[in-house]
Amino acid sequence: MAINAYASFGRRSDVGPRAVAALRAAGHEVTVRSEVSLELLRREIRALLGPGVDVLVVVGGDGMVSLGTNLLAGRGIPLAIVPCGTGNDLARGLGIPVDDTDAAIRHLLAALARAPRAIDCGRVRCQGVTTWFAGVLSAGFDAVVNERANRMRRPRGRSRYTLAMLMVLATFKPLTYRLTVDGAERTQRAMLISVANNVSIGGGMRITPDAVIDDGLLDLFIVTPLSRIGFLRVFPKVFSGTHTGLRQVEVSRCRSVRLEADEVVAYADGERIGSLPVQVDVVPGALFVCA
Repeated sequence: MAINAYASFGRRSDVGPRAVAALRAAGHEVTVRSEVSLELLRREIRALLGPGVDVLVVVGGDGMVSLGTNLLAGRGIPLAIVPCGTGNDLARGLGIPVDDTDAAIRHLLAALARAPRAIDCGRVRCQGVTTWFAGVLSAGFDAVVNERANRMRRPRGRSRYTLAMLMVLATFKPLTYRLTVDGAERTQRAMLISVANNVSIGGGMRITPDAVIDDGLLDLFIVTPLSRIGFLRVFPKVFSGTHTGLRQVEVSRCRSVRLEADEVVAYADGERIGSLPVQVDVVPGALFVCA
């Protein structure tokens, strides 16, 4: 089990020990690792994975999910999630309770008694490095917001993302992208472009409400240029997923996307990938999950 004791700024540090106790009480043998940084934790867990490991349980938010996804994609070892982070978007997409620790632990124990589920992953190639994501890759306005939010210590929770969005919106201008979607090239002016496997980002913003996590496809989400006032009018609709009917919003399905733009950074599952260009391909059934 990999535990991020600092998830949700340390406010839910009890979740890991509670999950460990419940697993051991149910008869499972549990090896626990928790480090001061995700990079140290990644090294520790990578060294432990091998024969005799049946499941990797991660306790935390989407950063821990990203850690687990990148260690396990294509390996056959299932990933299990006990959510206690700020976003918890993949847990939401998998139907895991995110606001009730006892319910999340009961869900985990029940899932361990069943065969794991195979879901798709996005494989990203950027500057010679391959990264995996199970949720959403963002490149544009929302990635800039992520960069700003990650530098902020206050406020805590989802409101930090909202405040960062308002700060970025004051100076943000539409970007020019060069896209290759399933081999077809195009140029697109847009506020943001996301490539989604899951439904939501940012703690429940349902950017692609019809995305299916195991259909062998990615959802390409594009918001074309809007005024600041227009963007603020669209934003509340994202939480309910009712924005997709707007003429400035385009959602389509694909298997591969190449994104190119000047001075644009990509994020995937909330973690920084690097500057564009990026090549994104769906890999059906790449990750097994206990959910």
